[in-house]
Amino acid sequence: MTQETTPLEPNDSPGFLLWRATLRWQRGIAEALAPLELTHVQFVLLACAWWLNEHGDPPNQVAIAAQAGTDVKMTSQVLRTLERKGLIEREVDAADTRARRVRVTERGAALAPRAIAIVEAVDAEFFADVPQAAALRVLRLLARPQVNALH
Repeated sequence: MTQETTPLEPNDSPGFLLWRATLRWQRGIAEALAPLELTHVQFVLLACAWWLNEHGDPPNQVAIAAQAGTDVKMTSQVLRTLERKGLIEREVDAADTRARRVRVTERGAALAPRAIAIVEAVDAEFFADVPQAAALRVLRLLARPQVNALH
């Protein structure tokens, strides 16, 4: 037998409030990135590819997906778009011919830090009323990797 509960008022529902806040944040990001002709997901994957390139060997697509927390197949499709835009190059990994290494082009390396600065400015405005330490603590809790259901 299941116990029925009274639905929360929208302004008392954490999930609904998160939905509304996420939509407002995403609108701000989309508007800020539009002049750069980048979607939000294109930005995230370009920024992750750029960061990983700057901090080691060119990553493969799986490493970029892991860094971004995105689906590998979707990541591959978006990286293909970034390649068409001339922002990255994908090449077969000599160690594993099934994998593709991603190198950020000169154009992509110039755009990534610019885009990151723009997004960080949007983030700063969005979170202006929340102490940074508190925001980071809550967001790190919410963004934690999913725990294997067997553990």
